[in-house]
Amino acid sequence: MLAAMSSASPLPSSSQATVAPRDRGDACPGTLRLHAADDGPLARVRVPGGVLTVRQAEALAEAARRLGDGDLHLTSRGNVQLRGLADGCGGALAESLDAAGLLPSAGHERVRNIVASPLSGLDGRGLRDVRPWLTALDTALCASAAAPELSGRFLFALDDGRGDVAGLDADVTVRAAEDGGALLSLGTADEVLSVPAEDAARAALTAAETFLTAARESGARVWRVTELPRRGGLPGLVRDRLTADGIAVGSRTVPGTAPAGAEGPPPGAVGDALSVHVPLGRLTGLQWRELTALAATTAGRELRLTPWRGVVVPVPGLGEERTGKERAGEALARLSVTGLVTDPASPWLRVGACIGRPGCAKSLADVRADATTSLTAAGRAGLPLYWSGCERRCGHPRGERIDVVAVPGGGYDLTRTSTSTSTAHEPRTTHMADPGRLATALAAITS
Repeated sequence: MLAAMSSASPLPSSSQATVAPRDRGDACPGTLRLHAADDGPLARVRVPGGVLTVRQAEALAEAARRLGDGDLHLTSRGNVQLRGLADGCGGALAESLDAAGLLPSAGHERVRNIVASPLSGLDGRGLRDVRPWLTALDTALCASAAAPELSGRFLFALDDGRGDVAGLDADVTVRAAEDGGALLSLGTADEVLSVPAEDAARAALTAAETFLTAARESGARVWRVTELPRRGGLPGLVRDRLTADGIAVGSRTVPGTAPAGAEGPPPGAVGDALSVHVPLGRLTGLQWRELTALAATTAGRELRLTPWRGVVVPVPGLGEERTGKERAGEALARLSVTGLVTDPASPWLRVGACIGRPGCAKSLADVRADATTSLTAAGRAGLPLYWSGCERRCGHPRGERIDVVAVPGGGYDLTRTSTSTSTAHEPRTTHMADPGRLATALAAITS
């Protein structure tokens, strides 16, 4: 149960506080709460750490084929969306996903938002394999009586020390430390807590529960740590709570601990894994079957979905096999034929888009079609491009990029964004009436 916070220890003020009160409840979709999209009901299936067994992958494909549009849509959190669902299919969908182990708790299914370093334990780069943390955190999350109060947007990140998912704006980030312990950070707070590695998952859940208490005491309806009034004192409350629970906690100030614009695994053979990128995050039934069939031939028998709309298939021992390169090349060639990206130089790695028309009623354009037809020009840009059907820019990535936003009256506004405070990198905007003129528009804002 969630322990009460002492009223004698109020949250101190923070110069960084920005209150974003909500005037309605959290409508974030899940498996049991479908969203009414223009192309039919939509379900968002949480996949903690992006990890799917072969059986679970097959169940998702069958649900998409039998109940939806046949495709699987990857999100920027490594989850899966099923679109174009048939009216009244909620019960059948829940039953099939539950049977595959994808619905361990009806009360917690929307809050199982956990991203984890997808190559952890596979390429020798991380400081530790975060899989034990992932398993422990998901189990603890589903057992928490307080956790269902979290928003469907609240995010946990488990980083193996390489700094990839630490740059994804998570509410609670746990990162492997060089001393063998773990570093716990909350939103964008500079104060970082150090805890023993064996207590990392427990500490992450405690941090989330403490956020809920602080949010309730603030009187504001907030969903994310960065929206919490006086959030600068949250690390101190978490530290006190962990200490009371018998966990050894240290504290340090580390400005800018979350790297901006971190990148995911490159396509190709990476250590003991094969990695592919999914153009615009949309996996056809054929592509999914090929990936699942490949995973079924390996000792790991799993797939890992990445927050960068990619898929990693662990192949234990691949990097040590004498025939590893040949085996990897054959498998990647089969995947490439289906349209999956296996070339690290592909321009698709630098292009993203929201769902656009016809799936979203708010979209002003078919952004995916426009992004596809202008791919060649996008590949020559010095920055990644993200196409949005309206000013909400749903799913846009963090870091420096070029936002391509559809505007009323037709065409797009292109804006170069930057995380730099230098005046040399101030946002620059130009209008593009026709996607065929992308190269000219890019030159206007990047020259």
